[in-house]
Amino acid sequence: MPIGRVRAVLTGKVRPYTRPGSLSAIDKQPRSGSVAVNLLGLEGDEQADTRVHGGPDKAVHCYAWPHYDAWRDELTSSKATQLLQAPGAFGENLTLEPGLDEHQVCLADQWAVGSAVFEVSQGRQPCWKLNDRFETPDMARRVQQSGRAGWYLRVLTPGQIAAGDVIQLTARPHGDWPLARLLQLIADRNCEPQVMRSALALPLPASWHKLFQGRLDSGQIESWQKRLEGPGP
Repeated sequence: MPIGRVRAVLTGKVRPYTRPGSLSAIDKQPRSGSVAVNLLGLEGDEQADTRVHGGPDKAVHCYAWPHYDAWRDELTSSKATQLLQAPGAFGENLTLEPGLDEHQVCLADQWAVGSAVFEVSQGRQPCWKLNDRFETPDMARRVQQSGRAGWYLRVLTPGQIAAGDVIQLTARPHGDWPLARLLQLIADRNCEPQVMRSALALPLPASWHKLFQGRLDSGQIESWQKRLEGPGP
């Protein structure tokens, strides 16, 4: 079943970033023609900190093009206005349209795109690099609270993809768990044991299993400060 379309395919190289000693490949640029996809992501794409970026569970980052309209209405900095004119503002590998977003995408959905097959692995937990990129000090927190966070795919079958490819939904084993529901549990600081057990019954990646198990065991949320604010300037 067709559910959307790839507006842009983007990759980026690791470069020095805004704060001393920091590196990032968040500045993704559009690719023309077909791009090879392997189990670790798109050919030519890089990640600076592989402890928290990349790997099989975060091979490809997706972002919904319709979200750009909402951000244009909210953000006023000249840098944000510039970034939001074209795909890639959020460091995504795939910018998707027309209405595909966190409410329409469910955990473990499987997609056929081009000659590759993907599985939705988790939502994005934004980090401080968005603050610097948009020159908006609380941008990462805004992205988290808005639910317009984006999501990651793991690669089940390597292949070739290109801008314009149709996204075909081939499996939906957890249709009652759209990513918006899981992202809201995180943003709303939910620690309710029954809810945590329900989330832990899902095929979560290791990082999200650790997050929800920690809330179940302690009754407290994990610290967000380092992720949302980063190192000192």
